[in-house]
Order: sequence, then structure tokens, then C-alpha cells
Amino acid sequence: MVPASTNTVPRSFLFVPGDSERKMAKAEVIKPDAIILDLEDAVAASRRETARGIVTSYLLGGAKQIQRWVRINPLHTDDSLRDLAAVIQGAPDGIVLPKTNSGADVSQLSSMLDVLEVREGVARGSVRIMPVATETAEAVFTLGTYRASSARLVGLTWGAEDLSAAVGATHNRRPDGTYDDLYRTARTLCLAGAKAAGVSAIETIWADFRDSAGLQADTVTARRLGFSGRMAIHPDQVAVIHEAFRPSSEELDYARRVIGAFANGEGAASLDGKMLDMPHMKQAQNIVAMAEKSEKKG
Repeated sequence: MVPASTNTVPRSFLFVPGDSERKMAKAEVIKPDAIILDLEDAVAASRRETARGIVTSYLLGGAKQIQRWVRINPLHTDDSLRDLAAVIQGAPDGIVLPKTNSGADVSQLSSMLDVLEVREGVARGSVRIMPVATETAEAVFTLGTYRASSARLVGLTWGAEDLSAAVGATHNRRPDGTYDDLYRTARTLCLAGAKAAGVSAIETIWADFRDSAGLQADTVTARRLGFSGRMAIHPDQVAVIHEAFRPSSEELDYARRVIGAFANGEGAASLDGKMLDMPHMKQAQNIVAMAEKSEKKG
């Protein structure tokens, strides 16, 4: 099996309705790191069969300039198998799995992909998996179960909208715009669950696509917390996300100075009157790696 982790996990995932060829073409011009061809919430039930055909044709056509992922319908629905049976022939880079309850859902999807890849002549293990891991009430309690669920797993992301619907809430944010406690907890556990599983944590959407300043500030915060990418719902959000995942010159300069302070190979160092140890070194290395990734991708 091809290790899924050998592929670069995107900074930006742009959702595109699976029944809109026009928006797929536009996404190629915008150049997010990845697009998510959506067969779930963005497509009316009456249009799903049409959308499967459009998505499959898109996957089969042209050179891949960006990663192409597909969000299928939840595993407990009949549509999920129909989605997979249609799109795997196009060898998508990955499957976004909504409304998971635990790592067992990822294991189940991985087994289904094993069979479909063989049937379609697609390299075994090449289709990766990223679950939306907080959309049910049960899921909040199981974010530690994704570890070792599948070699295909490359990231965890989360969502507040479906979770608020699942628990019967009318809002998921406070009057000041910050998330209520349940959603803050889900976000935190998604981050911890991803790191426990050794995969990337991907931040959820920023719903107000006109609020670029809010998106920028929130994404910088997410990066500093440990998230390495973000979902987008509008093309205008992509450039903002990419810039937010680019460490500032001040951050990068300090990180390089921290790395230099450990040049003698010792496990502790002093810089600007502060004592540093290996966690500081690892944080600095992460910042430099993120800057290099941003420079490479633009």
C-alpha cells in the first residue's frame, strides 16, 4: 500500500459544488492547494446523480494542477457507496468523509477503497481520507480513536454547523462572535486528536466570506495553535488563507535565531535572556518549515 502521508497536505481546501462545471473551472484559476468536489451539502438530492457524473468527468479530464478531493455523503446513507463507486475511477487525491462518529468509520471507508481501487485499476492506498470529525454529538467523545484507524488518514477537520444542528442549538457563537463552549471544545479536541494520530489538523470554514480581516486574524490564530490548513467556501478566501499560513518575517527571524542558539548540539540554550529547551527548538523548526512550504507553493 502507498503510504498516504507521503503526499503534501494542503493549506487551503476550497469547497466546490459537485454539479457546477463553471465553478470547477474557476477554482483551477484561483489555485487553492486543493478543491473539495462536494457531493453532500452543496448538492440537492435530486441532482446527486448528475453531480456524480460531472465530478467523475472532471477527475478523469486534464492535468492535475491542484489536488482534487471529493466529499461524499455520510457512510450511513445509501448515497455514500454510489458516490464512491462513481468517482474512484477518476483517482481523486482524497475523500472527505462527513458526519463520522469515530475512527471506525475511517477504517470502514478504507476497506471500501481497497476494493474499489483494485476494481478501477487505481494505485492501492493512493486515495487518502480526511474526516469531518465533530459533526455528531457522539463524535465529540471519540476524537482520540483515529490513531491507527487507517494508513490513508492524513488529516482531521471539524465543523460547528452540523454539530449545532445535531444538539438542537439555535446558534454556535456568542454575541461577541466567539464560539460557545461546545464548539471550542470540539475544535480543541480535533486538534489534539489529529496530533495524537500523527496527521494534520485542518481548521473549519470562516462563514462570512466578505470578512477578510476576520478570516485573516482567525487563521493566524489557528496556525499558532497548531492547525496547518483551512477550509474555504469562497474563492476570495484562498489568498487570505495562504497569507495567514505564511509566518511573519519577525516570527521567521526569531525562529532562525532559536535554531542557531542550539548549533552547539546541547539540549538547552539561552537567547535574549531567556532559557530555551528542545520544545522551543521544535517550535522554531516548525515555523521555518511552514515558511519554506509557503515559499514553495506561493
